[in-house]
Amino acid sequence: MSDYAHRPGGKLKLKGEGDGTKKKKKKSSSKDERRGKEAEVAVSSAVAERSRRDDKEGRGEGKAESRAETKADGRKLTDAERRFEEVQRKRREDKAKRSAHQTHKDRVAELNSKLDRLSEHHDMPRLI
Repeated sequence: MSDYAHRPGGKLKLKGEGDGTKKKKKKSSSKDERRGKEAEVAVSSAVAERSRRDDKEGRGEGKAESRAETKADGRKLTDAERRFEEVQRKRREDKAKRSAHQTHKDRVAELNSKLDRLSEHHDMPRLI
């Protein structure tokens, strides 16, 4: 019976309760770091404003071509990537043109015909 004689007392300690947990202190940034960040933001906003002005005035035509040939991460596109993007753009435009002229009734009819062509495995009830 001596093995079962020990019974610990008190309540269970659960994670997340206020007892015994310490919060991490936030590091305070120095004035120099804040000034550096503010300067970077000011420079980037000035560059963006300058590019907007150039685009409005029409001087940014040559720059637009160079922007199209580079990805968002700054690397240049290969010929295959450029062709792929062009085909994707054309497909999006064609799809938009097709869907712009369709009424809701035409879209439902097209969906029903597509469902009719599927095998019974994919059988869905027709829409009215």
